[in-house]
Amino acid sequence: MSTSGGRASAPGTEARRETRGAVELTAAMLLSGTIGVFVVESGASPFTVVFYRCVFGALFLGAYCALRGFFRNHGFTPKKLALAALGGVFIVFNWAFLFEAYGRTSISVATVVYHTQPFFVVLLGALFFKDRITGRKAGWLLVAFLGLVLVAGVSASDLSGDGAYLVGLGYALLAALFYGLSTIITKRVTGVRPHLVALVQVLLGIPLLLPFTRLGESAHLGAGWGWLAGLGLLHTGVMYALMYSAYQKLPTPKIAVLAFVYPAAALLCDWAVYGHHVTWTQALGIPLIVAASLGTNLGWGVGRRPVAGPVQPEPAAGTPSSRISRTA
Repeated sequence: MSTSGGRASAPGTEARRETRGAVELTAAMLLSGTIGVFVVESGASPFTVVFYRCVFGALFLGAYCALRGFFRNHGFTPKKLALAALGGVFIVFNWAFLFEAYGRTSISVATVVYHTQPFFVVLLGALFFKDRITGRKAGWLLVAFLGLVLVAGVSASDLSGDGAYLVGLGYALLAALFYGLSTIITKRVTGVRPHLVALVQVLLGIPLLLPFTRLGESAHLGAGWGWLAGLGLLHTGVMYALMYSAYQKLPTPKIAVLAFVYPAAALLCDWAVYGHHVTWTQALGIPLIVAASLGTNLGWGVGRRPVAGPVQPEPAAGTPSSRISRTA
């Protein structure tokens, strides 16, 4: 009887574990959706924002890793450390370009365009590692491209003006490209806790971004310091701790679906705080990008069921090699 009871309790325990993971990841994605507001309200230039995000993020992650004992048996080798650092170069500039896009387009448009990330991973994998692009993947790439054209919403005024909107779209795409580069590099850092990879990357970001940072702004930020500290502590510390905890509890399909809480929250914040809203044309493009991203990550196709195996990870400041997320 006791053996039977023990077996019966396992499914319930697993269900509670998944529920907790879903709550953690949802909370992380909701936090991620507020990043744009923190960036804009800080009043600092994009590179300055990323610089202080790295500073405050390093303080939180360093303390967290020390308290959890992650520095013991860290798993780094010189090669893994070099790969983590190289991935960090791309991830910190990815943040900077995305934040540049916020000011030139809007948080909504920049976030949705940024979510073309998985397709850059597919293309870069084919370019650098000769990964085969199947007909199914090519089809989803086409769907994503059509969605991107609709979301971009470029009008005659955008073409005839100063070009700021088009430049903003370019920055968002460049951020997505840098995400892809960081992904294909960082996912090869195996056997190391993602929190430690994240710490390496934000520590690297401090000297890397210093030449581009307007330190003179610091004296005039005032209340902006609170927003910058929030980006480092909440969005680079608490958010990643929640995500990595959730990744250990959830199957890949649930992670892929819950990841889209992030752009939904970003669109809602942009509308609630700044009154920005997407046009009907852009609203038609958003579900195309969402569907194409899910289709690529989960192996959807005609006559196929979703694949529950590992997919490409989100590398932002380090990630487990078998999980997915899409955060800034």
